[in-house]
Amino acid sequence: MNHQKVLVFGSGISGIGSANLLARFGKEVILYDGNTALDSEKLKEQLDENGDIEIILGELQDTVIKTLDLVVMSPGVPTDLPLVNQMRESGIPIWGEVELAYTYGKGDVLAITGTNGKTTTTALLGEIMKNYKESVFVVGNIGNPYTTAVFDMTSESVSVAEVSSFQLETIHEFRPCVSAILNITPDHLNRHHTMEAYIAAKEDIAKNQTKEDTCVLNYEDEELRLFGEKLDCSVLYFSSQRKLDKGIYLDGGNIIYKDDRELQICHVDELQLLGTHNYENVMAAVAMAMAYKVPIDIIRQTIKTFAGVAHRIEFVCEKGGVAYYNDSKGTNPDAAIKGIQAMNRKTLLIAGGYDKNSAYEEWIQAFEGKVKKLVLLGQTKEKIAEAAKKVGFHEIAMVESLEEAVKLCADLAEEGDAVLLSPACASWGMFKNYEERGDKFKEFVNAL
Repeated sequence: MNHQKVLVFGSGISGIGSANLLARFGKEVILYDGNTALDSEKLKEQLDENGDIEIILGELQDTVIKTLDLVVMSPGVPTDLPLVNQMRESGIPIWGEVELAYTYGKGDVLAITGTNGKTTTTALLGEIMKNYKESVFVVGNIGNPYTTAVFDMTSESVSVAEVSSFQLETIHEFRPCVSAILNITPDHLNRHHTMEAYIAAKEDIAKNQTKEDTCVLNYEDEELRLFGEKLDCSVLYFSSQRKLDKGIYLDGGNIIYKDDRELQICHVDELQLLGTHNYENVMAAVAMAMAYKVPIDIIRQTIKTFAGVAHRIEFVCEKGGVAYYNDSKGTNPDAAIKGIQAMNRKTLLIAGGYDKNSAYEEWIQAFEGKVKKLVLLGQTKEKIAEAAKKVGFHEIAMVESLEEAVKLCADLAEEGDAVLLSPACASWGMFKNYEERGDKFKEFVNAL
């Protein structure tokens, strides 16, 4: 890479990772953040002391922009900011963290995107690969910056990467040997503005794949079914609703893989994961592993022992005959629908948070007699309450905090009920991220 002076835009975990990576490869690096309230001394502590890294907070002068050879965007920074457009118009290449890590990384990449299910599928595929290969890195949107793994990679390594639409907006050469798009439903429209732009970003995961590569797609998503017909690479579909001539599907509780032979992978009762959406995640991970030629016995053994990920319909405990579940990762209505569908008890549901311009009616209609009480908090509580009343659901309580929500649910719940945190909204404004929200929920539940 011949870019000598690089600006890393955004000083979060992935910005720090990118800056350190570039510095270690001898680049002249500026770590830039528009937020003047940040403490540059604290940022310095996270940076490689041997690297040539300058920190700029607040305004970025034109004189600095003129000296840049490359800009690396953190996924949390919108790519259509006036400043980014100005740099783009000056002819400066705009990359993201994924492109940067891919450029310097070694070995094979298996990459997963989709509106929902990414983290579970990535974690499961990561476990399958760890049982198969020595050097495996599970990276990306799952919480481990891709850039920080680069130095430990060899040509024999495998990286299993969870990539978001934000990260895919800024790829150029990124080419996974196996990719997957799990599903596409409306999300992040405050960032992408149109559904078309959001879909295009997701589909970019396969844009550099060739006929030696494989893309795994959800047959039940009409957009993805049509997308598969346009691809140059091999396509493997998965389906929870019908038998496929080629691919992986659910048939009477059995997961079947079919190419020139028909293989029974397992029965869903042998899995520790709950709900059809999770069976889809398992099928996607299995299809990716099969495309990578992982032996079937390793795949079977791993999927049967995999217990899921924190904050995704995570069983917390049972108190007084009431089961508590943490689904803090249900950050949009579609993910929250999956949460409620997986419940097999009458449920008191805690929801609300930051407004991502979502519509909530379809989610509330999915309650289907399961939800006894909807307990709302955060910026969206009035909007959700209005949507609920519009579709005829009136069992609503408003609270000011998550702690208050947990206490109210504990008071109202009867033996045999479930209490589910599945917000259908982002956590920002009240919490740093969905993990912090989920951890707080668990803390309040355990303190009951």
